[in-house]
Amino acid sequence: MDHKLTVKQIKLWRIAIYVIFALPGFAISSWISRTPTIRDALGASTSQMGLIILGLSVGSFIGLLTAGHLVAHKGGRLIIASGLSLSCIGLFAVGIGGSWINSSITVFLGLAIYGFGHGICGVAMNVEGTAIERAVQQSILTSFHAAYSFGMLLGALAGASAIKLGISVPIHMGFAIAIIIVLAFYFCRHIPEGTGKEIGADVTEPPVSAKERMAVWKERRTILIGIIVLGMAFAEGSANDWIPLIMVDGYNVTPALGSIAYSLFVAAMTIFRITGGFLLNRFGRVAILRFSSISAIMGLLIVIFGQSYQFAIVGVVFWGIGAACGFPVGMSAAGDDPRGVAARVSVVSTLGYLASLAGPPLIGLIGESVGLLRALMIILIAVNVAGLLSQAARPIGATGKTQDLK
Repeated sequence: MDHKLTVKQIKLWRIAIYVIFALPGFAISSWISRTPTIRDALGASTSQMGLIILGLSVGSFIGLLTAGHLVAHKGGRLIIASGLSLSCIGLFAVGIGGSWINSSITVFLGLAIYGFGHGICGVAMNVEGTAIERAVQQSILTSFHAAYSFGMLLGALAGASAIKLGISVPIHMGFAIAIIIVLAFYFCRHIPEGTGKEIGADVTEPPVSAKERMAVWKERRTILIGIIVLGMAFAEGSANDWIPLIMVDGYNVTPALGSIAYSLFVAAMTIFRITGGFLLNRFGRVAILRFSSISAIMGLLIVIFGQSYQFAIVGVVFWGIGAACGFPVGMSAAGDDPRGVAARVSVVSTLGYLASLAGPPLIGLIGESVGLLRALMIILIAVNVAGLLSQAARPIGATGKTQDLK
């Protein structure tokens, strides 16, 4: 990447990455909003739908594991464009398989393709975000993740509108794909070529070898940051999947009130992500991570032991605030050293997304035995560990170079 960018080029780059972050959020909500329709069209049971959705998890995990290697070879811009293109192909297959031909296998494969594209794009756009942070010397990655949440909100609203208007799944997905493709290819041209590229790049240092990229899995600081992100992503992912049901089953309210509680969670998380950059620049990563951990713990305790719905939704708001910044702060910390940045972001992303994918089913399994409210205790443990390890996210200049695990 050419490091001699003008102020205007950096500004356009920053705007482009805001849009790029919003697009995967818009895409995932487009799929989520139509899951009931697709399930009914396929005639799938709950367990069968779980197996179909497994395609998304498998594709995402493979994408995350390979993303660091791909970005190091090709740079962030190409991987973002490729990831979004694959996501669109996957959404197209989901739309066709879930409506016109009613094929569970087609939907499974479509979700796997979508998940792979989503995974590699997620790592690449976080590499771009950390590069922009270094360019402007400000903590702004949380605001990029706020754009992702905003994209999810737009996708959910578009999905609800499509359902109300009686628009079929393939047509809905077609419109979503068109929007993603047009915006992606317009804004990708403002992303500098070669961000994160370490193979064949014109740099003064020797390129990062495959052995060095694998060695980041042994770096103490990188793994500790990954554990922080794992704990906070567990809190976020479990909320996304379970808050409506937790309110309905735990507090005997209507599904509408359960949805309102989830909306409050998303709103609190989005607002805190928007303000997170300012707070990070003012107080630093460690303080924000500790505050996030305390807020999430306080919110979870209120939700678990609250005596009324009105009190519980106060806890939901604190839970949302606590879950907001852990993931983006971890990505920012992983990107401190530009050498090997793609590999480190890939490691931390893999651990974070693993928690998002595996955590919610774990809550369901435990909740089957002890109830959903009591099952949230495991999130308390994970968030507490994340808070205790927050010191690992200090800027690399304050800690020295990354150390290997002994």
